Amino acid sequence: MKTLPQTPKFDLTGKRALVTGASSGIGLGCAVALAEAGAHVVCAARRGDVLEKLVSAMTDKGFSAEALELDIADQPALSAAMKAQETFDVVLNAAGMARHAPALDATPEDFDAVMNVNVRAAYFLSVEAAQGMIAAGKGGSIIHISSQMGHVGGIERSVYCTSKHAVEGMVKAMAVEWGKAGIRINTICPTFVRTALTQPTFDNPERFAWIMDKIKLPRVAEVEDIMGAALFLASDASAMVTGTAMMVDGGWTAD
Repeated sequence: MKTLPQTPKFDLTGKRALVTGASSGIGLGCAVALAEAGAHVVCAARRGDVLEKLVSAMTDKGFSAEALELDIADQPALSAAMKAQETFDVVLNAAGMARHAPALDATPEDFDAVMNVNVRAAYFLSVEAAQGMIAAGKGGSIIHISSQMGHVGGIERSVYCTSKHAVEGMVKAMAVEWGKAGIRINTICPTFVRTALTQPTFDNPERFAWIMDKIKLPRVAEVEDIMGAALFLASDASAMVTGTAMMVDGGWTAD
């Protein structure tokens, strides 16, 4: 054999990436992962002071990053911010909201708040990103942090599950429409990830027992478990992947 196949590059040097929900948890981890791979990362979230500390820590490590204070649920502000930026090659949406309660106790206010962030904002962020990529005449990768709960049901998670199932359908439809333009769109579906927001759930013995019964591997997920998936979907290594969900669920949905 004269030549051997070459592994596609995970390198993001020269790429521009937007990470929403970047101030903590999964979003922060994904911002670091993309920056480590060479991308210039615009870190967006509502908490500008926290973002500035993150960007300072990233640049101290030699990464290329900047802060963008933004509430993606504010659609006019989102549109203005996206149009003011250079076109992104990668857009990773880690912004999200959860209001957990039994289905019979969920209020219209809870429903609207969760759907506004998890579905409506995700939808129009995707549209803004795709419009920029199409106008620039280039493709790109759009990634949404969804959830295993976009594929199954869960205790006291009817509203959250509704929102994440909607995101999974949205991504499939957008992949069909935008594929010819070279735009890929996918989701990452984590299981329970250890963050400040999820710690109260882990501290509940009954809930923790339910989680560990469902996860086939012997632990919950850490933020680092999501970072590799984000890099894969952002890079040329996933050039033929669109309209699908990458399960990072420890086997939760295997049965």
